[in-house]
Amino acid sequence: MDSRIHFFSQNTSISSKNKADLLGIRGRQANEFAELAFPILPGIILDTEIASDIDVKKIKKDIIDLLDKCAKLVVKKYGDPQNPMLLKVVISSNLAITNYPALHNFGLVKPTIDGFAKWVGEDFAANEVLFLISGMMVIQERIKELEGKSKEKDEIAGKIKLLRRLLGVKGPSNELHGEEDKTPLPKKKSAKEYMDEYAKYFPKGFFDDAESQLLITISEISRMLKIDEQNDNDTAIMIQPMVYGNYGKDSCAGAFYTRNVVTGEKKLQGNFFRNKFNELGSEGHEINKIDASHLKQLEKIAWTLEDKFKEIRNIRFTVENGRLWLIEQRLAEQKSTQADIKLLLDLQKRKIVDDKYVIKTIDPIRLNEILHPVINMSSVKGLKSWKGGIAGAPGAAIGRVYFSTDALLEGKKAAAHKGEDDRFILVLNSSFAEDVKAIEVSTGVLTAEGGYSAHASVVARQYGKVSLVSPKLKIKGNKASLENFTFSEGDYITINVPFYGESTVYEGVAELIEPNPKESGLLDFIELSKKFVKNFHVRCNADTPRDAALALSFGAEGLGLCRTEHMFFKEDRINVFRDMLLSDDPKERQKYLDKLEVMQREDFYGIMKVMAGKEVTIRLLDSPLHEFMPHNNDELTSYINHASKGKKTKPSRAEITARIEALHEFNPMLGHRGCRIAVSYPEIYAMQVRAIFKAAYKLRAEKIDAQPEIMVPIVMNVSELKLIAYGKKIEGSNYLGIVDIEEALRKEMKAKEVDYKIGTMIELPAAALGAGEIARYGRFFSFGTNDLTQTTLGISRDDFTAFMPDYTLFDLINGNPFSTLDNRVKELITMATDRGRITRPDLVCGLCGEHGANPANVRFCMDAGLNYVSCSPYSVPIALLAIAQAEIEKIDGTAK
Repeated sequence: MDSRIHFFSQNTSISSKNKADLLGIRGRQANEFAELAFPILPGIILDTEIASDIDVKKIKKDIIDLLDKCAKLVVKKYGDPQNPMLLKVVISSNLAITNYPALHNFGLVKPTIDGFAKWVGEDFAANEVLFLISGMMVIQERIKELEGKSKEKDEIAGKIKLLRRLLGVKGPSNELHGEEDKTPLPKKKSAKEYMDEYAKYFPKGFFDDAESQLLITISEISRMLKIDEQNDNDTAIMIQPMVYGNYGKDSCAGAFYTRNVVTGEKKLQGNFFRNKFNELGSEGHEINKIDASHLKQLEKIAWTLEDKFKEIRNIRFTVENGRLWLIEQRLAEQKSTQADIKLLLDLQKRKIVDDKYVIKTIDPIRLNEILHPVINMSSVKGLKSWKGGIAGAPGAAIGRVYFSTDALLEGKKAAAHKGEDDRFILVLNSSFAEDVKAIEVSTGVLTAEGGYSAHASVVARQYGKVSLVSPKLKIKGNKASLENFTFSEGDYITINVPFYGESTVYEGVAELIEPNPKESGLLDFIELSKKFVKNFHVRCNADTPRDAALALSFGAEGLGLCRTEHMFFKEDRINVFRDMLLSDDPKERQKYLDKLEVMQREDFYGIMKVMAGKEVTIRLLDSPLHEFMPHNNDELTSYINHASKGKKTKPSRAEITARIEALHEFNPMLGHRGCRIAVSYPEIYAMQVRAIFKAAYKLRAEKIDAQPEIMVPIVMNVSELKLIAYGKKIEGSNYLGIVDIEEALRKEMKAKEVDYKIGTMIELPAAALGAGEIARYGRFFSFGTNDLTQTTLGISRDDFTAFMPDYTLFDLINGNPFSTLDNRVKELITMATDRGRITRPDLVCGLCGEHGANPANVRFCMDAGLNYVSCSPYSVPIALLAIAQAEIEKIDGTAK
């Protein structure tokens, strides 16, 4: 026996002494079945060292002997005129993608066709001959092309096109040879008539006897491989018997996954087809309803393969006359993150893999899928749709469309009152702070301006909503359009924003599969990740107790950013805040501040109670004041009506408009915001500080450990932080700092002292450069990388997408700097951390922008010496996994 020719079966595998590459990919897959003693169809492999240079006369005896071994196992003989064993020939390349055709039905020759037809019928037999001819014609076409015989090649190409039409082949393969031919098809012929018609395209004797047909085929394939420069002696030839799911009684064919590819349930998923060759035109039966003996075999095979490959596999099989044969197995490419996690946890529980393997296997970004609803794709068939846009926050959302915050909130109220569907999608050109309340109660938001780091996207990620941005969105009155896709206010749409792939907006209502963190295995996966998290942690960005609790369940170790401005946009507060800002009377202003203080105290009490024993970083008011004002006539009218209640004289529209306009700024991002508001309106920060400590003292009295960290935003120099933290006395004026307010309040309430920290957000290059001085008065730094990126690069996160494609085209910028930190921003962070710690060695540093959810940024933060990243609750597991993987790399690196 030639050492380059190998045999495999359920009882015989090809020796591991042979290099696996010699078998090609398909050969290796078949041998893997043989190694596991599975019911694999026996076969012959002519390995890569011989496949391109075969002398059939020399190998004829070896091939015939091995075919006899195959015949004994499948109980059919090659060339038998009554019950012929047919063969498939697989060109087994080592390339994952090849252009070689599938070749089937060798052994269908004039002496055997009648016997075969008795088992499967005349029509099926004729069709199988066409499949045989079609595959071999592709080989002949390729040979003629390689030999430069273009006229003969074109003639064969035309015949291939006809054959594919006769076989009903559709899709890309039918388009390889030009546009679809709509001319009438010729009348169907018998199997022998097809043999006679196409015999001239093959070497003499191709249809005369089975042995000659196989040897001719091997010779032609070898000749093709030899003259094909792309082959590079890297391709083997595999020969296997064929079995049929329509061949006699108790026969079927099917395919299945080793477990549910959506839920991860350890139960076979797939179908089988009784007395059918394959699923084409057949009504399938659920795989778990197959005969009990076969189901038991298939389950054992499935779960053995999962243990071996540590992944979900896709398996094809055939039962012929009651006997089960495996056809092929491969990786299941279309599967959910949940399914992979459930499999890995199952393997870990049974000690097939260790904890490190589980953590290293899942890409952190894939967790986005498991944290948000996904569409059942079978439910969108036939729905009108539009594809495109920029993913702002992944997931799927269904709802009626509203084009303004007020309209959506009114719709929400009406739906609740009537007991109707209260799912809504907010559609705007762009969102602002006052739209937060609508995004929070919506299922998703669709905007025209911005991108991943736009306001709508950031808020949507914080609240676990779906966000899609498309510059093609046009809103006119109560109608909107995405190119030719149009919808009106009140219409239902479905938004699908996968993390990978193209986003889609559908007309109407699809079916959603809702996430279940416990059932999905996510919570167990998080706990496993946390085993490897040591000195670097994840905090959350949260403004409500609900979000804080959610983040805790996802593994957060504290709260790194509480945006207090979001709290003032609640319906029962916004007008009180406006009253305070627009009041000229100090006493009246204080009255409104007192109301707001009570509200803020309850906010902070709830959040710190949820986060008991963990740091809670509360950022004092940051937004420019004009953002709290009415932004259209309807909002203005509503506010005037509110302001007129209980007053003898109704405020004039002109007067209120003038006050609002006085707060307008041309460049508010760099204007009167953050700590600058505190300098001009110290009473606002004083109110917030009092609320924080009143909440903390109350929790201390309840024996709950509150750990507030008060963060001063947008500082540009040390003097600002020093003033706000410690106050200042100048002639005729006394500015009370946070320390002063806390001491006075503690004495007033006779409360016990609470440990707290004062720190700042580093979001300006000036602050990063002056970090050494700023650290004298701040015990922690929190890097606000959205603004730090904007102020470093001089670009707006909301407008960047307008020119980003042009910059990408000419390689002027590397990626999206609002997703992956720019190197110059990284340099500022590293420098500020180093300078700050020279002044204050125990300085705590974290990153609290949305950059914190990007695994690449997490690695940088760890390397730069930061202590934590803080991100939206739904991003916490992603950051945790990124940390765990980085720690494992360190462990493995140390071990080496």
